[in-house]
Amino acid sequence: MNILILGSGGREHSLAWAAAQNPKCDRLIVAPGNAGMAEIAECAMLDIEDPGAVASFAADAAIDFVIIGPEAPLAAGVADRLREAGVLCFGPSAAAAQLEASKTFTKQICDATGAPTAAYAHFTDAAAARAYVQAQGAPIVVKADGLAAGKGVIVAMTEAEALAAVDDMFGGAFGGAGAEVVIEEFMTGEEASFFVLCDGETVLPIGSAQDYKRAFDGDKGPNTGGMGAYSPAPVLTDAIAAQALDEIIRPCMAEMTRRGMPYQGVLYAGLMIADGRARLVEYNARFGDPECQVLMMRLGAQALDLMLACAEGRLDAAQVTWADDHALTVVMAAKGYPGGYEKGTEIRGLDDLVEDSFRMVFHAGTKRASGRLEAHGGRVLNVTARADTLAEAQASAYAMVDAIDWPEGFCRRDIGWRAL
Repeated sequence: MNILILGSGGREHSLAWAAAQNPKCDRLIVAPGNAGMAEIAECAMLDIEDPGAVASFAADAAIDFVIIGPEAPLAAGVADRLREAGVLCFGPSAAAAQLEASKTFTKQICDATGAPTAAYAHFTDAAAARAYVQAQGAPIVVKADGLAAGKGVIVAMTEAEALAAVDDMFGGAFGGAGAEVVIEEFMTGEEASFFVLCDGETVLPIGSAQDYKRAFDGDKGPNTGGMGAYSPAPVLTDAIAAQALDEIIRPCMAEMTRRGMPYQGVLYAGLMIADGRARLVEYNARFGDPECQVLMMRLGAQALDLMLACAEGRLDAAQVTWADDHALTVVMAAKGYPGGYEKGTEIRGLDDLVEDSFRMVFHAGTKRASGRLEAHGGRVLNVTARADTLAEAQASAYAMVDAIDWPEGFCRRDIGWRAL
């Protein structure tokens, strides 16, 4: 079959890598892709947030199956348009993607189902939000209601930080995403990511992971899009996973169907775990990045079969075959990230690395220019390894990091410490 993957980051490179291993994949196109994906697939220039353009491209290229990587095309209704055109698609409708696109919508779903989550209040003006912060005190969490590219959540440890976050959001720092604000109770515990597939009826768990948001070792520095991850997450025990499914995920999916917006695609539940129980932090309507990289490393070719079963409504007959293994990814980023950073610096040494089903470098922000591999993003490479133990996966990943010659890049050296 002919497969189109939308996106250009490390998440999409790992999805392409897994799909390319499956014999069902005859032709693989990524749009727009990156230098790493260009080695295993065709790259196409396409506005992936334009539903009409994506549907026209799919028709012209005789695409059988579209996998949508990022959240923005989902919120724009790309999945809806593809389904209207009769193209098989992996990703929720714009209505269902509100679980990520609107924090308030998700809280309303949790209210309707009794799903355990943080206490909250919703605001449309700064004065009321400031008064609520002053009444509640800190620590407290301030969230832009809409999509803010992973940057719209401020965990404020002081009242002054919270008030500044409120002012920033209503002042336009996050564009339209901050026109409405959700302020939440600060939850304590250990956070983990739980991934399930849902076809509108059946919910199938496909793995857990933990990521590292802070830029520097020891969880210090500013928040980023993610500096590394590992899978599975030991904190998400079988008992806690069962509780999360029974009390949070399945009731929410049933409520979505009841409202006439059945959820079809991957659902990423961020969970806060304390005292042997999970509460919902947030939902995402797509794979996490860099969590997807470690999941794909462990799933391999079967990932495509699972996504197809999800898109075709066959999850009730699907099952995940897990090896008893561990995967870990280290993000190499441009110095200065998540602030300002230099573009166009050369990356050397990748051609000398051995890449296979146990060791892969997934590209995020890379381009080929004049025969050079260049960094053109904040998060640039995802150095990923799989092994029998997490310690072995960690050692293998950092051995690859050390073989990459990129003086203008940096990474954390402690990915995996929580579990190890």
